[in-house]
Amino acid sequence: MNRESIRKLFVQVRAGKLSPDEAVERLRHLPFEDLGFAKVDHHRALRAGMPEVVFGAGKTPAQLSSIFKRLAEHGGNVLATRATPEQFSAVRKSVRQAKYDPVARTILLYREHKHYGKGLITVVSAGTSDIPVAEEAAVTADIMGNAVTRIFDVGVAGIHRLLAHAPVIGRSRVVIVCAGMEGALPSVVGGLVGIPVIAVPTSIGYGAAFRGLAALLGMMNSCASNVTVVNIDNGFGAGYVASLINRL
Repeated sequence: MNRESIRKLFVQVRAGKLSPDEAVERLRHLPFEDLGFAKVDHHRALRAGMPEVVFGAGKTPAQLSSIFKRLAEHGGNVLATRATPEQFSAVRKSVRQAKYDPVARTILLYREHKHYGKGLITVVSAGTSDIPVAEEAAVTADIMGNAVTRIFDVGVAGIHRLLAHAPVIGRSRVVIVCAGMEGALPSVVGGLVGIPVIAVPTSIGYGAAFRGLAALLGMMNSCASNVTVVNIDNGFGAGYVASLINRL
């Protein structure tokens, strides 16, 4: 459906031939924009409540730049994850307002700073080495309209560091916990609060950590019933789900 078709749709609404609800339902199922190498979904926000996010890994700078530009031209905030400085340089040529976060490895375009979330999302990292994944989660939740706070380097090797932040964690509506090694921190946090805890295993640790597999299995076997788990290093997924929960 092109712009002319959309115009005709709204003409039908004004003429009383179509109800606003029927028009919105049709808009929800509009086709994508085909760029040849990518099919850009401009209407995901209508269907899912969140706009499409670009996964940068594996894309050339030119491909990522083209997708980012088309999303930017349709308004709203735009986020690309797992992006490189080379990809960002290409994006900046066409979208000058875009910013790069080298820690989270994200490209961001902020158009609005509205808070759609009902409460606070707290992002916790066990160690400093887990911060890149934690920052990806925090940036994702932030750009999707949530109040976000960060508590870093509070792993179980020095549990008093975590307990010092118990009041902030207790005020949260959702907590994201990123940890590598044995992945014990989400269980500890889960035992302190009565809210959803989203555990993110990271690929940090020595040989037997198996690049995050040990943390993943530990988190999946958590004895804290309010802990749920996303994939290894998937800070984006954690931030996205936390945002959905926080909007309920």
